[in-house]
Amino acid sequence: MSRLAVMLGAVAMMAAIFVAAHRFGTAGAGPRQQREAAPGESIRVVATTGIVADAVRAVGGERRRVDSLMGAGVDPHLYKASEGDVTRMAEARVIFYSGLHLEGKMAEVLLELATHGATTVAVTDGIPRAKLRRAAEFQGSYDPHVWFDVELWIDVVGKIRDVLTAVDPREADGYRRRAARHLEELRALHAEVAARIASVPRAQRLLVTAHDAFGYYGRAYGLDVHGVQGLSTTAEAGAADVQRLAGLIARRRIPAIFVDSSVPIRIIEAVQAAVRARGFEVRVGGELYSDALGDPGGAAGTYLGMLRQNTDTIVRALRGDTMPGRP
Repeated sequence: MSRLAVMLGAVAMMAAIFVAAHRFGTAGAGPRQQREAAPGESIRVVATTGIVADAVRAVGGERRRVDSLMGAGVDPHLYKASEGDVTRMAEARVIFYSGLHLEGKMAEVLLELATHGATTVAVTDGIPRAKLRRAAEFQGSYDPHVWFDVELWIDVVGKIRDVLTAVDPREADGYRRRAARHLEELRALHAEVAARIASVPRAQRLLVTAHDAFGYYGRAYGLDVHGVQGLSTTAEAGAADVQRLAGLIARRRIPAIFVDSSVPIRIIEAVQAAVRARGFEVRVGGELYSDALGDPGGAAGTYLGMLRQNTDTIVRALRGDTMPGRP
């Protein structure tokens, strides 16, 4: 038996044990129904990414004790669940994850937990599939980076609201009220981002990043987006990819390209060098947050803050307002 098979078997066994302990009574007592939360009782929820956790907290309020498995700067494409993560997920009332294969390394664990009775919810199930971008590199799959189109994230928040209302009907009015407030914030953010990007001259609306995470952002707000790596950071960037982008940047005289908070800077440095070899100098316009939020308490520590900071960095660099060199 391969090492991978042994590892997956061990994870499956842990999931079964922890879920059974959480959802069933003592030996011989038989299964018990999940009881409704008492008034004022905190309900435990686990979210895989910080971006999902932020939406759950906005809707859940103080009644939701939300644990986020992945912190600032953690790449969800590569993340593998630890034993402690499995324990936390098994003890939660609901497990929210992004879906669309974003948490690819956790797929087996999430499936095993669901098989043994855990409530697992892919928040992107709230988005009509007609609104999603097809992923050419993954036949039959979609681009998972939906949070960069705020209108799609509005659908996600609606999904979270509906799930929380169903599992905790006693607090339904509170969930609906908080969701409505957050949805208003999101609609305002969508209009704000669109107006800011519109201030960039059309010829300069080319966004080049290390990781192809901004396709929804470009589609929603009018940017031509190119990533050196593919949709998943598990894909390797080749020399042909670097040279292709270098030619595009030099030809269109784009002033700035961007570092990705979840991807090593060497990828963008390779593009810079290739552009320089063509007789044009492109600068690093700043660091963008792609698959994770920034540090808690910082400007990019929330979804609203992250989108605003990314947009400000992009607009200033592409307009030439600031040219910091490198973050």
